[in-house]
Amino acid sequence: MKKIVLNLALVFAISVLMTSCYTLTYSVGEGAKTGVEVKEKNHYLIYGLAPVKTSDPTKMAGGAKDYTVTIRHTFVDGLLNALTGGIYTPTTTTVKK
Repeated sequence: MKKIVLNLALVFAISVLMTSCYTLTYSVGEGAKTGVEVKEKNHYLIYGLAPVKTSDPTKMAGGAKDYTVTIRHTFVDGLLNALTGGIYTPTTTTVKK
């Protein structure tokens, strides 16, 4: 019985540790042309329920008609989320023109 419980705990721990960072990518117009990147952090509280400061991809593009936006949880973002127990949840927005 102890072996079954230990195995289940091990599987659970591995599944929690092996989760990936999420990424959302979308293109505006025909997508990025020049490869110039602009990055900003988004700051949320309580697992992302309360936004404190969010970036505006349109302003980050600087008037470009064609650009690609990527919003992701980087490793550092996930680490900060884990260390604060979900109270502070940052994401990173990257705009490629």
